[in-house]
Amino acid sequence: MFFVSEAKQTEPSIFHTPLQQMVYEMFREKGVKYERVDTDPAITMEDCTRIDERLNMKTVKTLFLCNRQQTNFYLVVTTAQKPFKTKDLSAALGISRLSFAPVELLNSILGTDIGAATVFGLMLDNKMAVQLVIDNDILAEEWYGCSDGTTTSYLKLSTAWVINEFIPFTGHTPKFVQL
Repeated sequence: MFFVSEAKQTEPSIFHTPLQQMVYEMFREKGVKYERVDTDPAITMEDCTRIDERLNMKTVKTLFLCNRQQTNFYLVVTTAQKPFKTKDLSAALGISRLSFAPVELLNSILGTDIGAATVFGLMLDNKMAVQLVIDNDILAEEWYGCSDGTTTSYLKLSTAWVINEFIPFTGHTPKFVQL
């Protein structure tokens, strides 16, 4: 059975990645309120169902894509329940077909492994190489559920804080699309 801890409002006692440590340091500095759970490694959206139940929210689906030449990168945030088709995103953005970026690029650009892609990875994108793309349906949710940069700790945050404070803090300008 997939393990999900009780909800807590404290940071992990041990940080497993530099990005995870950056996330909680930023929360401390900015006084951000959050809830989180520790889990078994969560890789699939099915794993996120128990996380959602424990935190009483909906985890977003965060995908890292690129063009064929691997020169343009996109961090896409959509709802977990929505099927994702690269052709729909390409059409919404008015660009050629996209594909999932290689794991090595996910790690080197956003500091995460497969299953841990998160909007917080934008803190590591100092070159502004990644275009953030947000599905409009995310804006209707009060809570934003996501990874803290690992596959074993998940957060519940205010969607308004993520959109209005965190994203501008990173210097990225999101494109809003309907997927």
